[in-house]
Amino acid sequence: MNSIAAAAVFVWLGMVLAISFMEAPLKFRAPGVTIPIGLGIGRLVFRALNAAEVVLAVVVIAAVATGAPGVAVAVLTAVASIVLVTQLAVVRPSLNRRSDRVLAGEDPARHRSRAHLYYVALEVVKVLSLLALGWVLQAV
Repeated sequence: MNSIAAAAVFVWLGMVLAISFMEAPLKFRAPGVTIPIGLGIGRLVFRALNAAEVVLAVVVIAAVATGAPGVAVAVLTAVASIVLVTQLAVVRPSLNRRSDRVLAGEDPARHRSRAHLYYVALEVVKVLSLLALGWVLQAV
């Protein structure tokens, strides 16, 4: 089961790195992409990413739970999963409310939000936990 968990972890890690740390910042640099257009694209992309993350998290949790995980595997699985749940249940609603206001015509500079910074910080924690989890799973 470790090989299934490791494969799911590395797919999850790759998706987060590709979307959160490449696609998200680059889309706003593309010619003709306005903030409302970028937000609309971002919402669709992150909704799909988060759905895939939930599926991959369930696969990882199931694979880890059916084996005899060590403490490191159990803790890292919990950290990655809790970070994802926190992003989806706590931070994303705030980001969605702000993007709703911008898409409705509000000036994006009018109300700055720290929610984006929290989301990015949680992404960094998630990436580090997934990297460590994948490493530990490959070592056993």
